[in-house]
Amino acid sequence: MSGTGVVANVVGGVLALALIVYLFLALIKPEKF
Repeated sequence: MSGTGVVANVVGGVLALALIVYLFLALIKPEKF
């Protein structure tokens, strides 16, 4: 197992989750964004 692949997967997952949360919040409270 390569450590770089695991790190890339974790970083990608965190970024994807943050993007989903950001879009979710922007959809609910558009005046804040």
